[in-house]
Amino acid sequence: MNKQNNEPLAHIVKRAALPWYRAWGIRLLAIVAALLVCALVTTVTTGENPVSVYAAMIKGAFGTARKSWITFQNVAILLCISLAVTPAFRMRFWNIGAEGQTLAGCLATAAVMICLSDKMSNAMLIVTMTVAAVAAGALWGFIPAFFKARWNTNETLFTLMMNYVATQLVAYFVIVWEVPKGAGQIGIINQSTELGWLPQLGGNKYLLSIVVVAIVTAAVYIYLNYSKHGYEIAVVGESERTASYVGIKVDRVIMRTMILSGAICGLAGLLLVGGINHTVTTTIAGGRGFTAVLVSWLAKFNPVIMIFTSLLLVFLERGADEISTAFGLNHSFSDILTGIILFFIIGCEFFINYKISFRKAARKED
Repeated sequence: MNKQNNEPLAHIVKRAALPWYRAWGIRLLAIVAALLVCALVTTVTTGENPVSVYAAMIKGAFGTARKSWITFQNVAILLCISLAVTPAFRMRFWNIGAEGQTLAGCLATAAVMICLSDKMSNAMLIVTMTVAAVAAGALWGFIPAFFKARWNTNETLFTLMMNYVATQLVAYFVIVWEVPKGAGQIGIINQSTELGWLPQLGGNKYLLSIVVVAIVTAAVYIYLNYSKHGYEIAVVGESERTASYVGIKVDRVIMRTMILSGAICGLAGLLLVGGINHTVTTTIAGGRGFTAVLVSWLAKFNPVIMIFTSLLLVFLERGADEISTAFGLNHSFSDILTGIILFFIIGCEFFINYKISFRKAARKED
């Protein structure tokens, strides 16, 4: 008589930690699978040669020296904002307000450029812009952290709503500063004098932001992994109760960490307005505050790996634009390809962290 087995046919089991080479092997296989699926979708829906499509993506991101510099500059800005949200995420404080914190830095930079350009030297103006941008971003990060620390408000909703407040503040001041009146935009700030424009390095207008963000990346990596503050962030992220038990002031860590996150976002705002666009709009952050969440999560909150995840997402974005132009395809199609690739990359994390265990066949009894 057979024993009845009530166990399910298969169930999901948490894996032990995989060696790094196996984990990255799974990610590489996921990317290859994504490219094959994208090739099939491209052939079936458009009739285009998928190899030509992939070549166009590479051309869009790295086809010329100028395109390459723009790609790396975009990577730098996205990486900077991703670095900003990472300390908060390690603390399990879900900062969804990087877009607003960046806009606060942008607005502060523009305000100094417009209102103080005739009152101080250019060097002093740039120093004032930097302080104002970092302080504005820090303030925008401090407000939700204060309410979380004092009254345990929901940080996800609070930081998300702060994005809308920042957007409307920028929209208001664009109308106040618009040139000419009724134009709906302020145009290039100090175009004739270039007062407040961040300096070029070696005559290259793209290099400054890349160098600044490289320094920030190294600083954040050291801060998170080798400083007392970084240790406290990790302990609070593991358990607030444990952190309190060992004498860590959790409220202080929350506020301090969010001030840091906001300050780095404010620095990104400075680079966008003072170094790249020389103007401010409600869309100047370009959704990077939300994309940064994906970058940080994919990199497992590791600042070094974030360099590569930022590069991947910027490459997909710029390659998608080139596909639309080169093949005359609707931009939605390029978004479909991007979505497929991201789906496989994100989905492969399941197979890194979990495995499917099948029920063994029951033995027959005589």
